[in-house]
Amino acid sequence: MVRVSQLGIAVGALGAMLAFMGVFPAVTGLPPTVGVGIVQIFAILLGFSLLIFGALLYVKFTFYANSHSNLGQQIGTRLAMTGLVMAAMASLADVLGFGSHTNTAESVILMGPLQAIGMIFSYVISSIGVLVYAVAGSPTLEENE
Repeated sequence: MVRVSQLGIAVGALGAMLAFMGVFPAVTGLPPTVGVGIVQIFAILLGFSLLIFGALLYVKFTFYANSHSNLGQQIGTRLAMTGLVMAAMASLADVLGFGSHTNTAESVILMGPLQAIGMIFSYVISSIGVLVYAVAGSPTLEENE
């Protein structure tokens, strides 16, 4: 089970690095552009999703490897996943057609301030879901101890 928790750390670190590259694309050597574009939005979404999945994997296989999830842990998992879906909906509102900037041939899709606030708030909800998962269970004791 230690290998799976190490995989969770690796997935979380990959997600953090991808989200960092999405927020600051100049780190990769790309020229800076005006606003946050669609590729950056997808990179940020994928990065933070991997970060949340890695955190859930780490907590599960480090503290609760030999036990089934209880109701509190299931609520924490669903809260984390709901936060990720809300972040995707908030950040892709213009792409999906219910945002404030309409998608026309001459317009460019950019992330607005309300979309950024919605995305950050949704990631806070996902982080709270991971914390609920971590504190809701009782860790199993090893037989060797």
